[in-house]
Amino acid sequence: MASPKKSRTAHRDKPGPFAEFIDELSRLALIGPDERAFLAKGLKSRTMRDFLAADDAPTSHAKPTAAIGNASDALAKRARKAGLVRQIGDNAFHVKSGPETVHWGYLWSAAEPVLRVEPGATVTIDTVSHEGLLADQGDPVGFFKRFGIPKADVLADAVAIYAKVQHSGAGPHIVSAPIYVEGAEPGDVLAVHVLAAEPRVPYGVNSARMGKGTLPAEFTLNRSLVIPFDMDARVARFTPGIAIPLKPFFGIMATGPALTLGKLNSAPPGPFGGNIDLNELTAGSTLYLPVHVPGALFMTGDGHAAQGDGEVNLTAIETSLTGTFRLELLKRKFWSLPRAETPTHWICLGLHESLDEAMRIAVRETIKFLGEVHGLDPADAYALASVAVDFEVTQNVDGVKGIHAMIPKAIFQAA
Repeated sequence: MASPKKSRTAHRDKPGPFAEFIDELSRLALIGPDERAFLAKGLKSRTMRDFLAADDAPTSHAKPTAAIGNASDALAKRARKAGLVRQIGDNAFHVKSGPETVHWGYLWSAAEPVLRVEPGATVTIDTVSHEGLLADQGDPVGFFKRFGIPKADVLADAVAIYAKVQHSGAGPHIVSAPIYVEGAEPGDVLAVHVLAAEPRVPYGVNSARMGKGTLPAEFTLNRSLVIPFDMDARVARFTPGIAIPLKPFFGIMATGPALTLGKLNSAPPGPFGGNIDLNELTAGSTLYLPVHVPGALFMTGDGHAAQGDGEVNLTAIETSLTGTFRLELLKRKFWSLPRAETPTHWICLGLHESLDEAMRIAVRETIKFLGEVHGLDPADAYALASVAVDFEVTQNVDGVKGIHAMIPKAIFQAA
């Protein structure tokens, strides 16, 4: 009988079911066909020397490949069959909202893409607000009925999402399924041109919740206020005598987070964008998002009809929006944080749990931008940031807080 030590050694040296492991990696779309064939060849080689000597073995100078997300086209096929995704023009698509085309409460690069597009594609996306669907609000028809909203004005896709989609993330937001942009790689930047953003319903919701917001010790009750819209006047009727101009924008626009981060709470923003809540991102603006996974995996949601800087009580006027975006790819930019642009300003962002540190990051990003784009040395850029750039609180309530620098284009005169 072999000694216990020899038995353990023999067990450890016994080949495991590596072929099954390769099959499982392929099933989960963690490796593609080329990687699968490459690994399978290793099973047939007697030694590593034999393996590396094969004609199609990788060379030392081969370009490294990034870890891929979920490259499956199963969701895209189901969505097309169900009529939720359709082509509406040359390189233009419409993604409707429904249980098959959203996820609830998280951002995740292993989520299946609902559509694959070439760079430059125009995509219209219907979104659904989470307000009226959350656990403390009940079903959407019953919730809105309490505020005088008839059943006919409650979105059918909101009702279906409430009934069929698991709220499986830590955040509140209903997020569109990812859109895969062909050719996008880590180190690139996805330019998201916001062509349109329009309310799908004539009302929105502002909610404060216990323990949340800027003054959690002073306002300790859950409270929701449904605010009607006057679409002809383009205002929200907050109360009699108070009308707020509608400035629709998406609180969430994101590329897929790095796979190593796993499934992320949808509330805190990050280098991938996400819940930035920047009210400057209305139609006519562009958000530049660093790409962290192949395909970029663009997602959006958290529609707002209007919001003040800071979003101090936790929410804006939350509403369901339809957005139209043109997705352009900028190769090999290697930006660490999102940037944005409006017709009148460039915008640099600072994101951090500390508002003070977010401010410092925003200033550093501004100095970096002024050096890259306008050739200023750091000291001159620092001075210009002090005399001509407005630093504003993006939001103060999402765990990771935001400061955005508004750099006016008008100060840069043509030679």
